[in-house]
Amino acid sequence: AQAQQTFRVMEYNVENLFDCRHDSLKQDTEFLPGSVRNWTFNRFQDKLEKIGKVILAAGKEQVPDLVGLCEVENEFCVKSLTHHSPLREAGYRYVMTDSPDERGIDVALLYQPTSFRLLTSQKIRIPSDSLGMRPTRDVLYVSGRVVSGDTLDVFVCHLPSRVGGAEKTDPYRLWVARRVRQAADSVMAERQDPRLIIMGDFNDTPQDESLEEELEAKAYSPDSEPLKYKLYNLFYDAKGSHKYQGEWNQLDHIIVNGALLQENQSLHVQKDSYQVFSPSFLLIPDKTWRGVRPFRTYYGFKYEGGYSDHLPLVVTFEWNKM
Repeated sequence: AQAQQTFRVMEYNVENLFDCRHDSLKQDTEFLPGSVRNWTFNRFQDKLEKIGKVILAAGKEQVPDLVGLCEVENEFCVKSLTHHSPLREAGYRYVMTDSPDERGIDVALLYQPTSFRLLTSQKIRIPSDSLGMRPTRDVLYVSGRVVSGDTLDVFVCHLPSRVGGAEKTDPYRLWVARRVRQAADSVMAERQDPRLIIMGDFNDTPQDESLEEELEAKAYSPDSEPLKYKLYNLFYDAKGSHKYQGEWNQLDHIIVNGALLQENQSLHVQKDSYQVFSPSFLLIPDKTWRGVRPFRTYYGFKYEGGYSDHLPLVVTFEWNKM
């Protein structure tokens, strides 16, 4: 059999994947039976089916090797997704955070143990108290070995939201972005051949200060030689993964270091393979603002029964046969 030559990475904010049980330490009452959203076990099951379906669809001929998820409530939700959804045959394993976030949402990384051998995983706590901000999500750091023999370092992040206004919450996103950059730099300093992926929902666009200045994730232009230790945002010019008041914004990002863009390297980004995954079943006519919008689970407090308010991102890596 021919060895697998590609490695697919997906990022997806799944819009409040909550179970139906009350966690007394968290503000999760919106997502309980009989609550304002009237969240039920059937609705939870339906959502698992749908998210599983999206992940399989994004994989095309092979399931994605890595899936970074944002907005999952707890381990029960991720376990249910990997065991009781269309993903049950796919054999995913996962690592996730258990953050002090007030609403109890976390990030997770699903991985295929056959194509990504887990080496370490660690959670980076954000000291929200000392920053005067509401408790927020930890950053998840995972490293693993891929079939090409390379070690891949992966960060999954979900930066503080814009609730309360972008301006007021900006400093928090800047701080977290700076922290991620420090962690990325220390990993790159340790590795002889760093291969780095940073992905997640940044609640900011590629041109915002958190990404442009703090993370220093630049646009990648195929005409110039990518530099090993520089970070490049593959979605710098993307049309948008989230729609707010009629405007598409690119809030989700997959960022790589320059080594992953050098085609002479064993593992590298497949040319033009990065895209916002937007099959028609993930979209719905936008009656208010025209065009289409993501087919969501909830539109405001009204149950819509869709997938998520974000579209997923997909990037394919490949390596040259030695």
